[in-house]
Amino acid sequence: MAYDDLREWMAALERAGELKKIRTEVDPILEITEITDRVSKSRSNKAGELGGAALLFQNIKGYPGAQVVINQFGSARRMNLALGVNALDEVAERIRGLMDLKSPQGFLDKVKMLPRLAEMGKFFPKTVATGPCKEVIRRDKFSLLYFPVLQCWPKDAGRFITLPCVVTRDRKSGKRNVGMYRMQVYDEKTAGMHWQRQKIGAEHYREALRSAAASGNAAGPSAAVDLMARTSGGSRGSDGDMPGGKMEVAVAIGTDPAITFSAIVPAPPDIEEYLIAGFLRQKPVELVKCETLDLEVPASAEIVLEGHVHLDELRTEGPFGDHTGFYSLEDQYPVFHVSCITHRKDPIYATTIVGKPPMEDGWMGKAVERIFLPLMKLAIPELADINLPLEGIFHNLMIVSIKKSYPGQARKVMNAIWSLGQAMFTKCIVVVDEDVNVQDLGEVTLKALNHIDPERDIQFTLGPVDSLDHASRLPDYGSKMGIDATRKWSSEGFSRPWPDQIVMDAKTKALVDKKWRELGLE
Repeated sequence: MAYDDLREWMAALERAGELKKIRTEVDPILEITEITDRVSKSRSNKAGELGGAALLFQNIKGYPGAQVVINQFGSARRMNLALGVNALDEVAERIRGLMDLKSPQGFLDKVKMLPRLAEMGKFFPKTVATGPCKEVIRRDKFSLLYFPVLQCWPKDAGRFITLPCVVTRDRKSGKRNVGMYRMQVYDEKTAGMHWQRQKIGAEHYREALRSAAASGNAAGPSAAVDLMARTSGGSRGSDGDMPGGKMEVAVAIGTDPAITFSAIVPAPPDIEEYLIAGFLRQKPVELVKCETLDLEVPASAEIVLEGHVHLDELRTEGPFGDHTGFYSLEDQYPVFHVSCITHRKDPIYATTIVGKPPMEDGWMGKAVERIFLPLMKLAIPELADINLPLEGIFHNLMIVSIKKSYPGQARKVMNAIWSLGQAMFTKCIVVVDEDVNVQDLGEVTLKALNHIDPERDIQFTLGPVDSLDHASRLPDYGSKMGIDATRKWSSEGFSRPWPDQIVMDAKTKALVDKKWRELGLE
């Protein structure tokens, strides 16, 4: 089932017994976080699974009439509901079907392909004249403080918008990007734009800097190069001699679940997130033009912020309690200046919190893992399965099973993973044989630790690391570790016999199965 907007999705959550309405007064400063953190680590939802319920706070201190929805994706069941499937593998199967498209060899093949191409055409976004996000238009007398933005953790630098769909456009190709980058609210009309240097939004910013430098809107090309080198998580320095100009940015808050999820997926740069959202919801996303920008935003969004990032301005952003379970430290980031706000009547403010897992973002990460496995297999055909454990916070640990067919293949797979988009940040990769269930951490621990000779089977390499990695030797640069926990072959220099795994014979197992009830051991 596809949801047209956040409200339809919330109604579905309520019908499923997955939404808890809270009418007791709560404070957006710290208190909502503490409540949500306890719920996200509980088993209090209808299905009794980890993640608790989605929460709708309806009595916000200092914000009469406002509502805050949080933890909407905070369980495996709710991620399935959000994407309208019984299991995430259904989405993966649809992706596999698309990848099976081959170049037509003749007229008959072309005819057979037409229905598939027509189906894909249904997912492209379409622009409409207006939408609910324009029920209220504020070109003046607006404020970011009008919304109940949370301060999540005690040492956070302030209030942060944590579930924004940030829309930018590539100056060369014209393609839009929708990314999710936290935004520290500085005052009524400005916020930090935390796009880390490896993100597409940051690349659009750097392209704007290059364009400004090339047009002479700067002290010189070296100024832009220096700014690009230290912007978005780089080292601090003087803010002088930077290119002038602005970059258009729109921010949608409170979108339907497919759009929100699409903003976090590691999509190839040439594929717009609006198209991915259309594919996930099986119908196109409706967009409207911004009031003051040449950008399009989801027509059904609860809130839209329109504005610009100034190319001649960086400001201290952070600290912020992050999904690593630690505070990410303050650094210099671009500043977003709001020029217009549009919103629905009585908008619902959608947000999330991150911190020590398990939390809502962990389940979104697990959905990315399952849905995009077919795309990983396209690049690495020997992959059998992968597991990104919640405690590995996406980029610290990946467990991979492979169909091993030649010596050294595990190391080849490690290097292939480190070459794939956001997977390049993976700090530790453990490679096991295909008969190991990577979703069973007990089995992985038993077999991997039995299979390795540490000096022989562990390799280290240097390269880019996640900006939030506080242990790396330098910002954005450090080491990674790969562990070859596959069975070792003689062709890999292992001359000793490899022992058999302990398994009871089938005849005895069947005999005991027949006697089990009689034994009275249930």
